[in-house]
Amino acid sequence: MSIQEALEHRRAIRLYDETRPLDSECVKHCLELATLAPTSSNMQLWEAYHVTNKDLIQRLGKAGIGQRTIATATELVVFVVRPDYVKRRAKANLAFQREVIRKTYPEEKWEKYTKLQESYYRKLIPFLYARCFGLVGLFRKAVMQLGGLFAPTPRQVSESDGDVILHKSCALVAQTFMLAMSEQGYDTCPIEGFDSWRVKRALHLPYVAQVSMIVSCGIRRADVPLGERFRIPFEEQYHRID
Repeated sequence: MSIQEALEHRRAIRLYDETRPLDSECVKHCLELATLAPTSSNMQLWEAYHVTNKDLIQRLGKAGIGQRTIATATELVVFVVRPDYVKRRAKANLAFQREVIRKTYPEEKWEKYTKLQESYYRKLIPFLYARCFGLVGLFRKAVMQLGGLFAPTPRQVSESDGDVILHKSCALVAQTFMLAMSEQGYDTCPIEGFDSWRVKRALHLPYVAQVSMIVSCGIRRADVPLGERFRIPFEEQYHRID
């Protein structure tokens, strides 16, 4: 499919054809494609749990308040954000950037650009993602508000703001996955109505992990009409500034 065809094909499917299986390896490949999605500072603080076990799907269906889009799904993907992975992801990014610098720039510039990347991933990123019961976030906010008196500066730096950034990045990954699935002719539905504690318990996730979204996967039932899409008129949402 073209990107337009994939977008037009994608619908939030609430009832799947339980007689039609999916190719789990194809679903896995769509998740691999989803890793191409952008994330804030390329930190990639997310994980995907690809659930094919029927008993676990039913258990997650109960955690999903009995929604049929989970109960009838062939497979599920649970997207999770991991704020506890900041150090390891920063370290991986820095190692990658060091290699890129040596491949891209002349030797006399290696030290300069390496120091810039080290400053970013060793100092700024740990400062922006540090947590301590909201106290570090309050300190960051005070620092940024003060700095903002003299120059433009990011102001959404509290710990709750950090969670928003994590989930926004994860949502980009989930959307990329759903479009990749659509291109394969498969169907999905993004789900936010669930008991996150029960989902984490079913997947044996640590306390610090945050469930961002569940995406049900399957093939839509041909005998269930989808109806027309409702969208706000484009003119109400589009604002061109010349």
